Amino acid sequence: MTQPFKLSVLVTALVSAALITPALAQSNEEILKELRALKTRVEQLEVQLKEEQSKPKVDVSEFNRIAVKAEALEDNIEAQGLKQFKFSGGMDPTFIANRAQKTSSFQFLNNFQNGEAYAYDNSYFGMAWLDLQKEMDGGTRWRLTLAPHKSTVSGYNIGSIVHEASVSIPIDGLQKRLIAGAIPDWSGYEYLLPHQQKFITHNLLFDFVAPTYYVGVGGEITDGKWIYKGVLGNVNANRYGSGQRSPLLSYRVDYAKGEFNGFGFAGQHGKIANAVAGGSTTLNALEVDGYFIRGPLTLQGQVAAGQQKNAAFNGGNARWFGLSGLAGYKITPRFEVMARADYLNNTKNGGGTYNVFFNSACYAARNEDGTLGANTDQPCADGVNGFGPGMVFVTDANGENGQWEVGDPNKGSNRYALSLGLNYLLNQFTTIKAEYRYDASNKRVFQYVNDGSYRKNNHVFGVSTVITF
Repeated sequence: MTQPFKLSVLVTALVSAALITPALAQSNEEILKELRALKTRVEQLEVQLKEEQSKPKVDVSEFNRIAVKAEALEDNIEAQGLKQFKFSGGMDPTFIANRAQKTSSFQFLNNFQNGEAYAYDNSYFGMAWLDLQKEMDGGTRWRLTLAPHKSTVSGYNIGSIVHEASVSIPIDGLQKRLIAGAIPDWSGYEYLLPHQQKFITHNLLFDFVAPTYYVGVGGEITDGKWIYKGVLGNVNANRYGSGQRSPLLSYRVDYAKGEFNGFGFAGQHGKIANAVAGGSTTLNALEVDGYFIRGPLTLQGQVAAGQQKNAAFNGGNARWFGLSGLAGYKITPRFEVMARADYLNNTKNGGGTYNVFFNSACYAARNEDGTLGANTDQPCADGVNGFGPGMVFVTDANGENGQWEVGDPNKGSNRYALSLGLNYLLNQFTTIKAEYRYDASNKRVFQYVNDGSYRKNNHVFGVSTVITF
């Protein structure tokens, strides 16, 4: 017997019962109301019946086959070590033109060796990287980031492709961890990898007054909106050589004030390699940075100061302080305009920081009889990056035989930089960057290679395509 027939019988029975009960005394209008209510209910039951009949029937054997297959795949993934495993990467072929250095070239996978040196126009861009991360049962995290060229260690451990190799091990719940390995520096508001920052080049504080990486052991604590972390170990070295024995302490504290803003500060205290005096001397450095990011607007800033013993141009203590600020605004969800301004005061004892190298031979100062000095091993200003004492052009008594000499070796240059940039999100994985950068100094420290002269400013232009996955 079909279901609709059963429903009809039910309705008939209900109506019959209603007619033979004392309800016969009711009015015709009341009886009609009851009949309408019964009809509505029958229609609802018919709709429910049709919905049940339209649902697909479950094949129990097929369901069991799929369940077994899914469990086998999970077991296979776990057996191969792929559970909680993540890998990503990217590259950023870059074009850079430098007016003073008379260069106009694509940069991609060129390293800090074979005659090339780290500079603000040859920083951490034009690279490729692969990031491997694994979280194990119990919360231990393992990370290995590889960069064939321009990794954090490529300028110090020649030939290495390791950018980061670190572990994070919970020691008292997931909020307290032991960290160890080779860890990129965490100072400032800018990051090293190209896809993590807005501009192509980095600010002056990132390039010249911040460490690059640490090798050691430390800890990390997360407490609500606060994150504390520190490490004790080598700085910019995988292994200390002769004469370097003291580890350096580096730490950082971050506070997320709300959904849109926060601040942090970082410091380094200990001994670090001295490019002027040799060996290692004491470094003390501090920086404070903050951010406000809401909707299309991005604001970031940083203030830094530090000193390294006997690391200045004239052999005295190197001292510096500076600031950097960045503003970005997305005109559309894909198109963003940015501006960044930097200042670094570096006059003390002829200037210099632990990331500045005076390695060019200059003429000595004039002899006592007024004749020009001979070419010596005395260093010049850093003519590429614009640090050190100002250079002056002098001639002999007849106004001939002109040459560039170090001016006052006790007064270094103050550096400025202004960058204007555009970002366009081509698709989910590709961002095109363009940047114009103007660098300046209060002294003649930028060397123009076409005639060997020194000037107070320089211009750099760059275009980059950042592709990530």
